[in-house]
Amino acid sequence: MRLAVVLFNLGGPDSLDAVEPFLRNLFGDPAILSLPGVVRIPLARFIASRRAPFARDIYRKIGGRSPLIDETKAQAEALDKVLANRGLDAKCFVAMRCWHPFSDEVARVVKAWGADAIVLLPLYPQFSTTTSASSFADWARAARDVGLIVPTARLCCYPKMEGFVAAVAELIHQTFTRAKLGVDYRLLLSAHGLPKRTIAKGDPYQWQVEQTAATLVDALGIKGLDWQVCYQSRVGPLEWIGPATDAEIRRAGKDGKGVIVAPIAFVSEHAETLVELDMEYAHLAQASGVVDYLRVPTVSTHPKFIAALADLVMSANKGGMIASGSGVRLCPDSFATCPYRK
Repeated sequence: MRLAVVLFNLGGPDSLDAVEPFLRNLFGDPAILSLPGVVRIPLARFIASRRAPFARDIYRKIGGRSPLIDETKAQAEALDKVLANRGLDAKCFVAMRCWHPFSDEVARVVKAWGADAIVLLPLYPQFSTTTSASSFADWARAARDVGLIVPTARLCCYPKMEGFVAAVAELIHQTFTRAKLGVDYRLLLSAHGLPKRTIAKGDPYQWQVEQTAATLVDALGIKGLDWQVCYQSRVGPLEWIGPATDAEIRRAGKDGKGVIVAPIAFVSEHAETLVELDMEYAHLAQASGVVDYLRVPTVSTHPKFIAALADLVMSANKGGMIASGSGVRLCPDSFATCPYRK
């Protein structure tokens, strides 16, 4: 049996000319702007045109393009090798939500490859309607359009997955080896933020981020660890979940702390890590009197993370239409948008 594993990620512009159309696709997603199409599409064009100059400046700082596609392809290749070593006739494909390769392109390739079954694997450890659910819906449409009708399993989330947590913990421990003697550090576990109204609709993302953080702190085993979950990348006028990462950096400065910031919702390096964390927040830390500022890398192709993804793929391939990293529904019943049904 030929198994296609489709890795989902957001995508990013592959040139400065692609920045504005990428932003149009991002803000045109009904999962991001939940408005009727007649309002959403022109509004997305307006927001994209306003934000494009600022966004182009961001991408200029990292070579004029997003590294996310290369990062995701490297993860796909690493996962291919692990699955092959386990005896599966499997191949990984990369589908991006907001830039090439789109689901339409990938669905055609998967069909031509002759997949007998498919596992959809979002590279978002924590489930959200704005990320994983949007990619699932887009893939279902694309597969239907090309007549790709084979058994398909969806991996909804893996916020507490042992290999993911172990990989992040190892990278944090490695970063602590660069700590300066005599400096008291606060560990900031930073995730991408969301508007509060998204969470109020029953989105489990924030709850799952907090599950990741609690599991990670347990795995670190550092007695008396000073740590805080926080959220970055806020845009627009809406009220977002918090506390904000930039506010926590300022607070650490007031408290005379050093800061170690670890991304716990991003598994690949991209603009939010390479620019926002490494440049903008590093500058903010210096201006805020933070004694020392260190950043933990994303898990990327860490062997423990890739091995854990392989475990998920094998489990999902034997199971039903929806699967989680815990093997059961993880979210409390109050989270209405959780795709896992008991």
